[in-house]
Amino acid sequence: MQIRGKNIIITGGSLGIGKETAKALVEKGANVLITGRSEDRLHKAKLYCNAETIEFDIADFDNIPKFAKECLSILENRVDVLINNAGIGVRSSIEDLNIDDFLKVFNVNVFGLYLFTKEIVPLMKENKSGTIINIGSTASLKGYQTGSIYSASKFAVRCLSQCWQAELRPFNIRVCQVNPSEVTTAFGNTSRIERAEVHNKLTPKEISHSIVSAIEMDDRGFINELNVWATNPF
Repeated sequence: MQIRGKNIIITGGSLGIGKETAKALVEKGANVLITGRSEDRLHKAKLYCNAETIEFDIADFDNIPKFAKECLSILENRVDVLINNAGIGVRSSIEDLNIDDFLKVFNVNVFGLYLFTKEIVPLMKENKSGTIINIGSTASLKGYQTGSIYSASKFAVRCLSQCWQAELRPFNIRVCQVNPSEVTTAFGNTSRIERAEVHNKLTPKEISHSIVSAIEMDDRGFINELNVWATNPF
């Protein structure tokens, strides 16, 4: 896909991977709209990447159709690429698992992701083209200690990605899942302060590069899943 002139939505675009990806896509000439829960963080992200912004919570299910219409209005009723990046995580031992934490994470990572995508897909089907990028995690490939909630949510996203690939390919809609390993972002930080870069850890730039590369592939092909690991994080 030629990125210049394309309309792109990035959920969770005010920090980390979303913000860096927005910057890269704007620099390539795309019309980018980022979503987020914090007006202040969105304002700072806009100054950084020059994308359009809209404030809403992907876990606010009742208002997702309204938010989607607002997004479509900003983008003149055309979405070429949807990047489902919004996500949260909780670590918990088996003994401390509780339904509230499960719902908090699944509401954002799975249910909100699905419900927002549901609002965008009909336009892509009508246009017989589009690309959906779901940001998963290497936690969707293998569980880990204290990862019951987060890893399970990303396994669910991986399943959604595979189901949508089967369902949407006849409409020339490409669905790709990008699975980063540990990235130095604000993820997991309750104050949402981004971590400083570490020389041997992944940064948002590497994930942004992967996402942009997947989008730029000629429309006759698509990357169904892409795992991104630090070369030597130890």
